Amino acid sequence: MTRLAAHVPLTAEFPWPAPAKINLFLHVNGRRTDGYHELQTVFQFLDHGDTLFFRPRGDGVCQRENEVPGIAHDDDLAVRAARLLSQASGANLGADIRIDKRLPVGGGLGGGSSNAATTLVALNRLWNLGFTRDELATLGVRLGADVPVFVHGHASFAEGIGERLTTLELPEPWFLVVTPPVAISTREIFEAPELRRDTPRITSRQYRAGSVTRNDCEPVTRQRYPLVDEAMQRLGRFAGARMSGTGSSVFAAFASRPEALMARSAMPPGWSCFIARGLNESPLARLRAG
Repeated sequence: MTRLAAHVPLTAEFPWPAPAKINLFLHVNGRRTDGYHELQTVFQFLDHGDTLFFRPRGDGVCQRENEVPGIAHDDDLAVRAARLLSQASGANLGADIRIDKRLPVGGGLGGGSSNAATTLVALNRLWNLGFTRDELATLGVRLGADVPVFVHGHASFAEGIGERLTTLELPEPWFLVVTPPVAISTREIFEAPELRRDTPRITSRQYRAGSVTRNDCEPVTRQRYPLVDEAMQRLGRFAGARMSGTGSSVFAAFASRPEALMARSAMPPGWSCFIARGLNESPLARLRAG
C-alpha cells in the first residue's frame, strides 16, 4: 500500500511537490487503432517543479482556488484528478486546490501530468482512502499517459503509451532547461503527417548498453516552431541538446552547476531558463518514503 511518512503534517498549507520530468529520448514505434501511439522513452525527474496545496472538504466539490494562466479550470488535470479519485472512492469527498505554477505550459516537462499525480497521491492520503500505488497509477492513465510514472516516482524506461515502466538507475547530472516563449500542443505534434512512426524498438538493456537514441518529435517541432530550433542551436553550442517530449523545452546535461550557469548566461532575455539536478527518485516519492 502507498503510505506517506507518518511525520508529514497534514495541513492545508503543507506543500506537495509536483516535479518536472524530462524525456532522455522519445521513439515513436507505431500508431494504434485507437489513435494513440506506441512509444519508448526514458523519464527522469528534476528537483524543480510546481507546488500544490490541498484543503479537504466534505461536500464533494473539487475546485481550484487560484487562476493558472493558460489552463481553464475544468481542463486542469489536478481538478480532473481530484474529481476522478472522489468518484472512484464512492464517497462524497471534495478539495480546494491551490497551485503554485512554476513549469511552463506546453513545454513538454509534464507539468499537468505531475500535478495530476500529486493530486492523486495527496488526496489518497488526506481522504484516508488506502488506494495502492498501482491503483492510483491505473486511475492516472485515464488522465494522461505520463501520469503513472509520476505516481510511481522513479526514473523509468517506458513503453506502450508510456504506462509500462521498468525502473532505471541513471546518472544524476545538472540540467539546464531552456524554454523559448512558445507553447506547443502535444496533439498537434502527434497528429503531424510528417512525424516518423516507424522507429524500431529497443530494450531497456540495449538502452543501458548505449544504444543510439533520439527524439522522433524533434524534427517536426523544430520545423514548425523556429524558436525551438533556435533554442536547440544555442544550447547545442555548450552541450548535447535535446527536446523534452513534444514541447518547447530543450535541455542539456552538465557535470557541474557552474557549467550550466555559464550556458544559461548565453540565453536570450525573456526565455524561461532554470537549472536543476536530475533525480532518479522524485521529490514526491521521497516525501512518501520519509
